[in-house]
Amino acid sequence: MHIVLVNPQIAPNTGNLIRLCANTGNDLHLVEPLGFRLDDSLLKRGGLDYHERTRMTVHPDLASARAALPGRWFAFSTHSTRRYTDVSYQPDDVLVFGCEGSGLDEDVSGQFDPAHSLTIPLRPNNRSLNLANAVSVVVFEAWRQVDFDGAAEKDERVEGLTGELLDGTPFDR
Repeated sequence: MHIVLVNPQIAPNTGNLIRLCANTGNDLHLVEPLGFRLDDSLLKRGGLDYHERTRMTVHPDLASARAALPGRWFAFSTHSTRRYTDVSYQPDDVLVFGCEGSGLDEDVSGQFDPAHSLTIPLRPNNRSLNLANAVSVVVFEAWRQVDFDGAAEKDERVEGLTGELLDGTPFDR
């Protein structure tokens, strides 16, 4: 599966999604302009030591990303009415999310058929979820539908990585 972030603005969110993609086997695609530099320390902190385990591509625009990713494309928006759980996901699907402040703009969301425009249900009078949280919700549902293909068995997991990086460096450095 491919995760596409259009104009992401907050480095720690993207860093968290680098970590998510490493742990779920998804590719991460960033569409410029970015609201941060790729060498940003907050991006690295959010991604921990998972940067090397994630396939990440930066595209100059959405058209370039579309040309590179031939699967089914799904846009996520609070303005959609079809729930993300109403889709049978496939391994080559492309999941598209907008920036933290405004989501997908009308030019982008207008490129999607309503059947490929999805939402995550929220309680009344709430605007949205944090971008990294929203992507995580959808990614784990999609991965569940393909029976967690590629997931580690219990004896293959590394335990106890909550306070430091694999090399022993504390998070706060």
